Amino acid sequence: MQTRFKRLRQGLTGTLPFVAPVHVLVLGVIVLPSLFVVWLSFQASTFGQAPTFVGFDNYARILGDAYFWRSLLNTVIVVAVAVHVELLAGLGIALLFASGLPARRILLVVVLAPYAISEVTAAAMWRFLFDPDVGPVTLAIQALGLPSLDWTFIPIHGLTLVGLLTIWLHLPFTFIILYAARLAIPKDLYEAGRTDGASSFQLFRNVTLPLLAPAILIAMLFRYIFAFRLFSEIWLMTQGGPARTTEAVAVYLYLEAFRYNSFGTAAATAWIMVLVSLLLATVYILRLKRGMAADAR
Repeated sequence: MQTRFKRLRQGLTGTLPFVAPVHVLVLGVIVLPSLFVVWLSFQASTFGQAPTFVGFDNYARILGDAYFWRSLLNTVIVVAVAVHVELLAGLGIALLFASGLPARRILLVVVLAPYAISEVTAAAMWRFLFDPDVGPVTLAIQALGLPSLDWTFIPIHGLTLVGLLTIWLHLPFTFIILYAARLAIPKDLYEAGRTDGASSFQLFRNVTLPLLAPAILIAMLFRYIFAFRLFSEIWLMTQGGPARTTEAVAVYLYLEAFRYNSFGTAAATAWIMVLVSLLLATVYILRLKRGMAADAR
């Protein structure tokens, strides 16, 4: 026992100077601000007034606000649809590239290009393309006799456009993870499967999908967490309008903090966002993991 403690002490003594800067950085950037937000969520705070402890009043006010529940519903709908469509599209493109697509280098640049564009630039470009009066995409849709997206007046159209923009912006992230994981699968497995008479679908189900499961889980985890903080796309496209019907939770938080100067309720909203996003991601990933494990048997 003494020998074990001695080795542990020696290990800590040898590694502590090297890991201490990282711990200090995490403490200063993540831990302390998080604790401050927790403290602030139990205070009534605004400009020019000292914080006053109010307990769970901020949480009760948020949970009793119809605008919060609408913003939460909008966020869940956009995130659930956008992330799943993004996963399917990223997986399909990754498999297409891995199959020996001609001119892959040029097409790879095209697929990854949206990730190099800032969200402000992308939103401005999409606002022009889908302008209800002169947008090129709107005019093309009307020329085909299809209904256009009147996203400035109809909330569901606004959320649809935001979802499409989110998918377009973040599809390269999902694609590159799945494409790298697909390239890491040994070719011998596919050759052995074809020798045994397996079809392309059987190879996908029994070889590709189980081996891609860890990459899919990682991509989905990050995208669920990142997508739940949806802000830039909505704020730059609709600013939550018309009449706050396209708000997301992050937009609701922003308005509470910087339009209504209610820092306590904004902090409480932030922690509700954290809990809901973690719950949503955990439930989905556990279900997906069970399904992948069942398919691998």
